[in-house]
Amino acid sequence: MIPDHIKSVIELRLDDEIISSKNQSGGDINKASILELRNGDSFFLKWNNSAPEHMFEAESMGLKLLSGTKTELQIPNVILTGRNFLLLSVLTSGAENSDSSFRFGTELAKLHKHSADTFGLYHDNFIGKLSQSNNRHQNWADFFVSERIEPQIKVGIQTGKFESDLIPIVDALHKTVHELFPNEQPALLHGDLWSGNYMFTKSGDACIYDPAVYYGHREMDLAMTRLFGGFSSDFYEGYKSEYALADGFEERVELCNLYPVLVHANLFGGGYINRAKEIFGLFT
Repeated sequence: MIPDHIKSVIELRLDDEIISSKNQSGGDINKASILELRNGDSFFLKWNNSAPEHMFEAESMGLKLLSGTKTELQIPNVILTGRNFLLLSVLTSGAENSDSSFRFGTELAKLHKHSADTFGLYHDNFIGKLSQSNNRHQNWADFFVSERIEPQIKVGIQTGKFESDLIPIVDALHKTVHELFPNEQPALLHGDLWSGNYMFTKSGDACIYDPAVYYGHREMDLAMTRLFGGFSSDFYEGYKSEYALADGFEERVELCNLYPVLVHANLFGGGYINRAKEIFGLFT
């Protein structure tokens, strides 16, 4: 059931009445529904009454940044943004096939060709419900360690998930990152690209959503697609045909995924804590 205060704001700002709401499943952080208005329009609503301040505003900005790249990736249109909700356009899902997966890979590669002068972003945002720091840096090693790994370790230490003895290990990670990663320009990333954050439309286009955007090393997106089982082989072939990865990517996948593993450790605990420690052991 949509909270009354959110329902009232939407009806006031759209000057129409919500006549039905169908709950949608799949999110770990927020609740979601498909809304139908009296005039026949339908929208996708996600909300969270305990959302951190600016969380939905930051997501809205990320969706608009992705949409502005003009790739063939489908991005939901932002209709309304509130303190604790986000109202988006509805896209009808379709079936995945070899051609659509291949095109998904090529279009993600085109997205990654959008660059900036520095790693980071002009504002901070969120990954899940955790704050994501995007202070800008001139090189990837500085950004990865200072803005991705260190903040998550600090959160984990504060909540008792990690011990403070990880701090010197994090310091040693900088040299490893600098030596292992190829020198590339910052790429615009989705930032949270796993199987739950994309779908295919009826036209066969890939739609991506729930972003945690920033300009980073493009291998971060590709590695995260592998974190929970991987995307289809056609997807990776499509990506390679448009923007091949540098040699040694397989050796860097686990290091890239240290960040989302730390995020999951802080959000959900459990085996992610040990997984993070194992990755530290591999690279320090």
